Amino acid sequence: MDAGTEFEGAEEVQGVEGFEHEELDTRRMNRPLAPGLYLVATPIGNLEDITLRALRVLRSVDRIACEDTRQTQKLLNHFEIKTPTVSYHMHNEGSRAEELVAELRQGARIAVVSDAGTPGIADPGGQVAAAAIRAGVAVYPVPGANAAVSALIASGLGTERFTFHGFLPAKAGARRSALEGLERDGATHVFYEAPHRIVDTLADVETVFGGAQPVVVARELTKLHEEFLRGSVGELRGVLAGRASVRGEMVLLLAPATSAEAAGGTESRPGIAAAVAELVKTAGISEMDALKRVARERGLGKSEAYRELQREQRRR
Repeated sequence: MDAGTEFEGAEEVQGVEGFEHEELDTRRMNRPLAPGLYLVATPIGNLEDITLRALRVLRSVDRIACEDTRQTQKLLNHFEIKTPTVSYHMHNEGSRAEELVAELRQGARIAVVSDAGTPGIADPGGQVAAAAIRAGVAVYPVPGANAAVSALIASGLGTERFTFHGFLPAKAGARRSALEGLERDGATHVFYEAPHRIVDTLADVETVFGGAQPVVVARELTKLHEEFLRGSVGELRGVLAGRASVRGEMVLLLAPATSAEAAGGTESRPGIAAAVAELVKTAGISEMDALKRVARERGLGKSEAYRELQREQRRR
């Protein structure tokens, strides 16, 4: 390596309105790629979403670590990129990370990509990035497509504060518990969900938050059949349950009412304990079933309603 060789690094010279001056940017693009780990976002459906920087990095690195080499090879073939690939997925993430970091310590330039979207976001990538950082290796993000953020900005829900949860648990009991544990702080909650589970998941959302809870389901983002379904959870569950089949990658978004909002305008309503007692008396159902019904009617999670019931009973 020549002592005078100038590499592209993470620091940028800023120009007008925060962008690099065109002449400086062109000069940087012609410099050799700096050694290090590059986390490269790839399209989630529309190939036009690949960035110029991502293409340059993928052409310039020594090799590309892929979640699925066969899937990535389709992308590379389309753009005529000949860089060698190696598998890097959830089943070999630990051992492969050690191997990649050993190469990075020797000055290698390695890109990490997932099948689609941003590596490390519900996909492999975070473990090798953490290992590289511990080893003192430079890690460069190469931004691009991401399903969670794409769904959020077009959802119509609040974007100032949001929490990404990845995939909800596959089993119904664990899934309901996860939903009941969501913070009711005004933030939007974003989940990935499999198409074969989306109807059951919406049913659990309805059980926990009530049928009037507004939700958004984003399907097949950036693809030919992209679709946004917006409405109450009860309505959307009915729509999807009525389809012969539900296909495509899903993003589910909801913003539960805060406890204060749920209680707003309800000063004349009886407390939860009184409402439960009335249902037990008039409907002849168990206290637990009555509590579930009251929670649904008031847009509360079952656990939150139970805690409030206990507080009211202690105050008696």
